[in-house]
Amino acid sequence: MNLIKLKQAEAAFLQRYPGGFDNPEITAIRKKKHNVDKMVAFAQECFSKRNFKLPDLIVQNMVKVVSRSSIISVFEKPGFMDFANGLSHDEKELLSGGLKELLHGQEQRGFETILDLLKSRMLAKWSLMTVCQTYFHSQREVFVKPTTVKGIIEYFELEDLQYKPTPTWAFYEAYRTTLHEMKSKVDGSLSPTNVAFSWFLLLSFHGKLF
Repeated sequence: MNLIKLKQAEAAFLQRYPGGFDNPEITAIRKKKHNVDKMVAFAQECFSKRNFKLPDLIVQNMVKVVSRSSIISVFEKPGFMDFANGLSHDEKELLSGGLKELLHGQEQRGFETILDLLKSRMLAKWSLMTVCQTYFHSQREVFVKPTTVKGIIEYFELEDLQYKPTPTWAFYEAYRTTLHEMKSKVDGSLSPTNVAFSWFLLLSFHGKLF
């Protein structure tokens, strides 16, 4: 990790936006364009433990989260909806069970269960694999958007991370660990959620706001 670049980015961001993501200008942009706080509350209600007794409801809620999310491409949303609508009862139970493990149990098992099911429909994309847990555990989990992640790896010289288009638990876990390490090196106002922190990192090399 290039700590110098990270600290330079921190200083520049806080100079431009005192208070970090609590800055009124940034707060207004977040609510207008992404409204992550609303999505976090929505996901936590959708995927509470009690709801997993109803696999059909969980699958419907996954569709709602994907369709309402501003961090999912508009081109990916219809494909996921078609995927969910085409699942058999057994497949809905499998998908629901995988998400329950991912959010409330053995993460790797849940991740790989969902991955196998999405692979069977040619939908194994990083964004679809990580959006639900990103909102549900907004301070722990990370959203993997290929262009953003590749840029972060290159700009901050994260030499231990090698991005691959096909999702794997090994990369997800390693990327999550690295992002948390980076968070620990900068002011807490830059990471109200991990999505926000990723935006901050993106701005460091992207050169414009969101």
